Amino acid sequence: MAKSKFNPDNDNFFERVYEIARQIPEGRVTSYGAIAKVLGAARSARMVGWAMNASHNMEDVPAHRVVNRNGVLTGKHHFDGTSLMQQLLESEGVEVVDNQIVDFEKYFWQPNVREE
Repeated sequence: MAKSKFNPDNDNFFERVYEIARQIPEGRVTSYGAIAKVLGAARSARMVGWAMNASHNMEDVPAHRVVNRNGVLTGKHHFDGTSLMQQLLESEGVEVVDNQIVDFEKYFWQPNVREE
């Protein structure tokens, strides 16, 4: 039996956030709210943001691929340098102008909704 990429039994919220963030394909982005919703905590987008901030030393967590619901790079100040988040996204083919993803819907990745 194949191991699921999402472990609903994981009781550590930050680790559950990281499990989803690790699934975001290169060149795609998702939002804090989309991750919160799939975790069954739709009102916890800010907590997802805290998790992304806490992941800055975790190379396997692509925090640069998580943005706000409008495609704005609201977490950019948590990256080294003034434009590292934008540079990482652009290196994956995501166009960013004035700290916002151009054609956000084109790049948006919807996490799989957890089945109850």
